[in-house]
Amino acid sequence: MSASHAQHLSAAAREVDDFVSTAGWDQPPQLFALVPTAELVAANPELAGQVDAGAFLTPVAQDQLPNEDLAEALAGIMWPEAVEGCAVAQEIVVLPPDAEDTLPGGEKTGDTDALRRIAAEHPRRREARLVAAVLRDGSAACVLRLRSQEGDDEIIEHPELAPNLTDALLDTLR
Repeated sequence: MSASHAQHLSAAAREVDDFVSTAGWDQPPQLFALVPTAELVAANPELAGQVDAGAFLTPVAQDQLPNEDLAEALAGIMWPEAVEGCAVAQEIVVLPPDAEDTLPGGEKTGDTDALRRIAAEHPRRREARLVAAVLRDGSAACVLRLRSQEGDDEIIEHPELAPNLTDALLDTLR
């Protein structure tokens, strides 16, 4: 993927974060199709005034995901060819690295429910919203918004913040 495509994907991930953020916190996971803006407007001229014509990709919100495990929900999704990529926004709990080192080996034992409970009850936990976005060419972008009680959320961007999630999203495009 070219550098400009990487910038377009990052911009789309930020747009998804901005959109979801307008509804505040405590939102369920949300799924978005990423479609080329020019193709979207050509197929639906009535949308011309509702989308950013200068954006290469436009996120299109999808129906609410079922109330099941996000990985299971994503495993059942297949996108049509017109969809260039997809993104998901989900709220998570983040622990500092030194706190993560004290957790039991849940990933090895498969007890992710216990790990979630421990993380949710940890005194140094931080609530966050993660947006992961991918394109068919395998590129990824991630935006992490750390919730602040003062209202000035911290934003972190890096394509490798959530490799398992981006891999699951890429599988929906294959």
